[in-house]
Amino acid sequence: MKDKTKIFEAYERILRQELVPAMGCTEPVALAYCAAKARSVLGMVPDRVLAEVSGNIIKNVKSVIVPNTDGAKGIEAAVAMGIVAGREDRKLEVLSEVSGEQKTAFREYLRETPVKISQLKACLPLDMRISVWNGSSSAAVRIAGEHTNIVEIRKNEEILFEKAADPEADETAESCYGYLNVEDICLFAAETELSRINEVLERQIRYNQDVAWEGLKGNYGANIGNVLLVSCEGGVRNRAKAMAAAGSDARMNGCELPVVINSGSGNQGLTVSLPVIEYALEMEADDEKLCRALIISNLIAIHLKRGIGALSAYCGAVSAGVAAGAGIAWLKGGDYDTIAHTVVNGLAIASGMICDGAKASCAAKIAIAVEAGLLGYDMYQNGQQFYGGDGVVAKGVENTIHNIASLGKNGMRETDQEILNIMTCVD
Repeated sequence: MKDKTKIFEAYERILRQELVPAMGCTEPVALAYCAAKARSVLGMVPDRVLAEVSGNIIKNVKSVIVPNTDGAKGIEAAVAMGIVAGREDRKLEVLSEVSGEQKTAFREYLRETPVKISQLKACLPLDMRISVWNGSSSAAVRIAGEHTNIVEIRKNEEILFEKAADPEADETAESCYGYLNVEDICLFAAETELSRINEVLERQIRYNQDVAWEGLKGNYGANIGNVLLVSCEGGVRNRAKAMAAAGSDARMNGCELPVVINSGSGNQGLTVSLPVIEYALEMEADDEKLCRALIISNLIAIHLKRGIGALSAYCGAVSAGVAAGAGIAWLKGGDYDTIAHTVVNGLAIASGMICDGAKASCAAKIAIAVEAGLLGYDMYQNGQQFYGGDGVVAKGVENTIHNIASLGKNGMRETDQEILNIMTCVD
């Protein structure tokens, strides 16, 4: 017999630790956090820096603007701003309080201080070590597995802190995520006491709507949100895609507003929330119904992404877009069967999409992923579905999710390296 109390407590904990604010793309911000922590351990501004990073960090930092740098991109910019102005106590909002004087100091530091970059070998997909020196003093900080997961701190070669790098080694966290399944997520969304997690969900609504509206008002990236509104037919379906895309337009291209993330990603946080919010507004759903729908979309996205890992060649927008379709299905009165089929159908449609780094085109991929989730729901409403044996689809939603996790984590490793080769012009 299921222990419903333990399941509900686990889901509450997951939502509280996953749905946190971040300003800027989470990979460069994680680098800035790591660098700020290394400077703090050193106790002075370093005169030499070495950034050792995994291929996925290179891929996801290369083309995205670092917050509060007036348009600077890349690993050097993220590390230098973290050293000069980073507030390590703010974690993924490490660059949220940067003064004009610090911006000037950042540009000077970047000109005068060598920041060497090296690719880590035999590492986790999300892995970075920032080593800093000033004269004979040194410090190093390593983050691995998750964006704020510090696994090693050294000062003058003395180990001050060390733990297992793989987040799966955290038995407490893993036991929490081990409860995730679509059926129990639906039960939790229907029955949980919302007052226990309302603050988390309401912050997601506020922050992510603000970023989306900024994306529509400003001139960010390829302006996919506005392109959708101008060139496609009206209606809530198109607005749902446009709002999610506009949020990504802004945050990939220099917007300095925070977003509430999902699965370590701001883009995924925008994708799981904004389409559901747009449908709730269209349907005049009350706050309770919206929050319960957001529980569905957030937890299903986390469930889909957990087996793949934080970074992969598999585009995380797919998981988030399909989960948004599930949340919208819930808003429209869908039960467990409806949501399960929406997830399976959506995954079958869009699971081939690659991640080729954080950049302007993420907004367009988000729009496609949301459409896949919506089409997955439409299929089931019209008596249509994909069956076990159709490609990566297996009989049962959990078996299909397992297949997608294997595809994203294991099957696409060579794809990931080839993407990196192409992006860095490596033969």
